[in-house]
Amino acid sequence: MIDLTCSVAGISFKNPIVMASGTFGFGREYGKIYDISKLGGISGKGLTLHPKAGNEGLRVYETPSGMLNSVGLENPGVPYFLEHECSEWETLDTVRIANLGGNTLDDYVQGAMLIQQDHDRRQTLGRQAVDMIELNISCPNVKEGGIAYGVKTSAAREVVRSVREATKLPLTVKLSPSAEDLVEMAVMCQEEGGDAISLINTISGMKIDVRRRASVFNNMYAGLSGPAIKPIALRMVHQVAKHVDIPIIGMGGITSATDIIEFIMAGASVVQVGTYNFMNLRAGEHLIDGLIQFMQEENINNLDEIRGIL
Repeated sequence: MIDLTCSVAGISFKNPIVMASGTFGFGREYGKIYDISKLGGISGKGLTLHPKAGNEGLRVYETPSGMLNSVGLENPGVPYFLEHECSEWETLDTVRIANLGGNTLDDYVQGAMLIQQDHDRRQTLGRQAVDMIELNISCPNVKEGGIAYGVKTSAAREVVRSVREATKLPLTVKLSPSAEDLVEMAVMCQEEGGDAISLINTISGMKIDVRRRASVFNNMYAGLSGPAIKPIALRMVHQVAKHVDIPIIGMGGITSATDIIEFIMAGASVVQVGTYNFMNLRAGEHLIDGLIQFMQEENINNLDEIRGIL
């Protein structure tokens, strides 16, 4: 009997397949296509304290084996999410992760506090909508002159520590592959009370329109995701897994069951699937079926047998 269950921060996942933030909305649209309760979890659209309109101009560009995006964190804001989306999330039979971004320390802290307050209120009514917060520290910090929190460990420490104090919910920290020292950053997250680490976020890239002699994106650069970044993501998960004791949520270009197996062998506890949702609207179903088939063929009874074997 194949056992797909996994555990992160005391939360039980039916299987290791979680839909990545920014690629699955809040699940509502995909729920019309297939039964998303089959999934291990959902990381909702990235939220900021206040609504964001996102970037102007072209936002997505397909590349060989990948995708560039410059969406700019368009989202309705934390208060709207809590008021209008969480009633639907209460009904989902899967792990629900709220992805929280921000431009300032106050943005992060107030966003986390609102999610915690809403969680406490729902619990008094015997309900729950958010199981975990995913803290995205890859956003520009305008107070630091445009330096991303996700690059410097000292700046990131303040955010992780402050958000940890603001919420009792399980907390995973989503790291940027552009960190000056990714292992140091991950160890810091563990020291500051992070319950898990999500990695990697997109990698900065570029596309030039040679006839216009300009970048296709108004912001010049964009985030590259998809199969093109999988070898890099896999290496980073493996390196970080050797230096922390907390679970890793691995992501970066997963499109098949064997991709999932690779991340598990590198040390991930569960994985997130992003760009593949745009390539295959039934990606979750496809991956679950493929994973079961692979494990049957290889006589693997549960993922603990192969987790972190390299």
